[in-house]
Amino acid sequence: MSAALLELSHITQSFSKGERELKVLDNVSLSLAEGEVVGLLGKSGSGKSTLLRIIAGLIKPSSGSAVFNGSAVSQESLGISMVFQSFALFPWLTVLQNVELGLEALGVPDKEMRKRALEAIDLIGLDGYESAYPRELSGGMKQRVGFARALVVNPELLLMDEPFSALDVLTAETLKTDFLDLWIEKKIPLKSVLLVTHNIEEAVLMSDRILIFAANPGRIAAEIKIDLSHPRDRQSSAFTAMVEHIYTIMTSGMQRKDFSAARSAELTMHDKLPRVSPNQLAGLMEELAGSPYNGRADIPALDAALGIGTEDVLHLVEALRILKFAEVAEGDIHLSTHGQAFVDADTQKRKQIFAEHLLYNIPLAAYVYRVLQSRPGNHAPRVRFVTQLEDKMAEEDATEALAAVTSWGRYAELFAYDDNTENYSLENPSA
Repeated sequence: MSAALLELSHITQSFSKGERELKVLDNVSLSLAEGEVVGLLGKSGSGKSTLLRIIAGLIKPSSGSAVFNGSAVSQESLGISMVFQSFALFPWLTVLQNVELGLEALGVPDKEMRKRALEAIDLIGLDGYESAYPRELSGGMKQRVGFARALVVNPELLLMDEPFSALDVLTAETLKTDFLDLWIEKKIPLKSVLLVTHNIEEAVLMSDRILIFAANPGRIAAEIKIDLSHPRDRQSSAFTAMVEHIYTIMTSGMQRKDFSAARSAELTMHDKLPRVSPNQLAGLMEELAGSPYNGRADIPALDAALGIGTEDVLHLVEALRILKFAEVAEGDIHLSTHGQAFVDADTQKRKQIFAEHLLYNIPLAAYVYRVLQSRPGNHAPRVRFVTQLEDKMAEEDATEALAAVTSWGRYAELFAYDDNTENYSLENPSA
C-alpha cells in the first residue's frame, strides 16, 4: 500500500447541551491508505456518522486534525464523496439530473457533464432509467443513483454511511456484490473507501480493516485486519471464524466498560438503554430455553437464525444481560437461573419476576417508581423525567431510555402511562 490518503489525529467532537458539553467523539486517530476499504463498526450512537461528516468537511471537529491528501479537510475539499443511508434524491429531478448535480456545482461544462453522468449511470447499472424520476424507482435503484452521483465527480475517497441498511436483504446483497466487483476490477476511480456499518457480516465481507467503535463517547476500541481474499465466501470456516471473533469482542468483557451490559453496579439513571420490547425479550428467552439451544447459544448463529438484524440482536442480548436474565461470554449467551425461571413461569409470575429485576437492575425504572410512590395521587408528568435526563444525556438518548423503561414498566405492571396526557401513574401500588 502507498502513503496515507487520509490522516485523522486526536479528533474530539463535543456539542453544547445547555450549560455543559456533550462529547460524541473522544481522541479518535486513524489513517487510511490507498487501495483499502476500512469498515467502522459499532452500535448506533457511537459517533461513526459524526466522524464521516468531519472527514467530509461538513462538521469542524472541536479539537484534533483531519488531513486529506496533505491538506486540512474543509467544505471546499475536492476528492471526497459520500453515499448516505437515506437516498437523498431530489424528487423533482430525473435520474440524470440528480447525478449531474455534483458536476454542476463544480462548474463542469454542459457537454462534459452530460457525458460523465451518462457513463456513471451506465457503470452503476441504471442505463435506460436516465429520464425516470425517483418515485418510479425501487429502493435499490434509488441507492444506485446515490452511488452514481457520488462516483461521477471522480472522487479519490468514498465515504459510505450505512448505504445498504434501508434496503431489503436481497437488494442489499446485489448492490454490495456489484460495488465490490467494480472496486476489485478497478472500474471506478476510487483510491480508498470508508464504510460505516453496524452489520458485522457486511463489515467482514467488504473491509480490509475493521475499526470497532465504543460509545459514550465514541472512540476506537479495537482494530482488526481482514486477511481474506476476494470474492469472500460467507460459508467458509475462515469467514465464519472472523465473524465469530468480532462478535466475541463486541459482547465480551474485553472492553467491558464500552461494550458490556452486565454492569448493573455501574449502571446509572443516565445510561443509554436498549429499546426492545418485553415481548421480544420473552421470545428470545423462550428461544434460548428450547431446542436446539437448551439454554446456551452462539450469538452469530442465533443472529443468523433470528434474521432480525445484527444490531437488534445485540440490543436484545444487552437488555437480557443488564436485567440479569442472561450472561454473555466469548460470543455465547446463556440463560441465567433467573432467565430460566422466567421461561418456566406463568404470565403473572413472569410479570412479578420482570418487575423485581427491573427495580433492582435499572436505576431509571426504580427512580420513576419511587417518584410515583412519593407524589400525591401517585402521578407525575413525563416532562419531569425527560427534562432531568436531558440534563446529562443527548435528547435522543434520553427519549430512548425513557421509552424503554416505560415499555418495561408497563409490562411489569409497576406503573401506567397515558400517552394522551403524557402522565405516569402507579398501576399497582402494592407491587
